[in-house]
Amino acid sequence: MTRSASPKRITKPLRPPYVLEEQIGFILRQVWQRHATIFAREIGINLTSAQWAALAKLNETGPCSQNQLGRLTAMDVATIKGVIDRLTARGLTETSADPGDGRRLLVSLTRAGQQLAEKVAPNALAISKETLTPLNAKERETLVALLGKLR
Repeated sequence: MTRSASPKRITKPLRPPYVLEEQIGFILRQVWQRHATIFAREIGINLTSAQWAALAKLNETGPCSQNQLGRLTAMDVATIKGVIDRLTARGLTETSADPGDGRRLLVSLTRAGQQLAEKVAPNALAISKETLTPLNAKERETLVALLGKLR
């Protein structure tokens, strides 16, 4: 009588080499989801985070080309175009010819856009503060500095 080989049992390692919950991308996505929820609840007006970024940067820098605004807000060409189109349709931004280069258009805030940016800025600061609430002041400073190094 031949003895058949017993099947080998596959044992699960005690600790797998890749644990999803410990990976930076997974953690950043969860943090982003939490921040996006806070943003949507607290911004106080119907604005996306990309629209707010464009308004805030234009309020900070003044008129600039759409391409430059995209670079300043970390948006690709198609995204910034859509953002500006929607803000312009709402009367918050406008375009005009660049006096230094007639081939280029400058994007600027309208008076309504500037007023909105100034009105919403305190909400945006509160959103950042709430996102960082689980951390103490030193941890907040460290986190922002470390994330800045990862850009």
